[in-house]
Amino acid sequence: MFPYKEAWDYQAFLFNQILEIKSGNRNIAVEEQKETPNYLITCEHPPVYTLGKSGDEKNLLLDNAQLQNVGATYFHINRGGDITFHGPGQLVVYPIIDLENFFTDIHQYMRLLEEAVILTCKDFGIEAGRIKGLTGVWIGEGDSARKICAMGVKTSRWVTMHGLALNVNTDLNFFNHIVPCGISDKAVTSMQQELKTEIDFEAVRKNITQHLAQLFGFDLKITLS
Repeated sequence: MFPYKEAWDYQAFLFNQILEIKSGNRNIAVEEQKETPNYLITCEHPPVYTLGKSGDEKNLLLDNAQLQNVGATYFHINRGGDITFHGPGQLVVYPIIDLENFFTDIHQYMRLLEEAVILTCKDFGIEAGRIKGLTGVWIGEGDSARKICAMGVKTSRWVTMHGLALNVNTDLNFFNHIVPCGISDKAVTSMQQELKTEIDFEAVRKNITQHLAQLFGFDLKITLS
């Protein structure tokens, strides 16, 4: 397990490292510029609720004492999106990459993250997709739609941090204590719930990493678990 605050701090370190390289490249010849690296952190967190910078704190339905009772912590952080849960059995993926190495389109970036999850779900026999106007990856449509992967990112000068959270074998009871992503009329699911069996977590990690590398066409400098 990677404690959330440690992971956040480590992301910020890598993120700022890339920004420093880019700043140093500003006033030198192209042939002398340093290459910006691509990092991918994959991990599980102990139980934690995180709220995006523009999220509504009312979507956390627990006070501090209740948070302690359920064994979770809480952070208001600097990504987009509203509130979500991270915990054991959930695969969290944090790409810290310079999009100027690939394309400069946040919409395309988000869709590629979603596509990696959709392809990974397909590998395990789960049909997943998108819902127009809603970020993330979903199972089903209409009133039966349920979210299997939440997403929220931060970018600065085309450098990314934060990312996606795919429910593999996650205890979904933790989602009862929030309004997930600020959406009150949609359920949350996991790969385990959809297939009615425990999923090989490491196989999911391997597959999504491969799909991301293929979709972006990058070589990974580091993968943390």
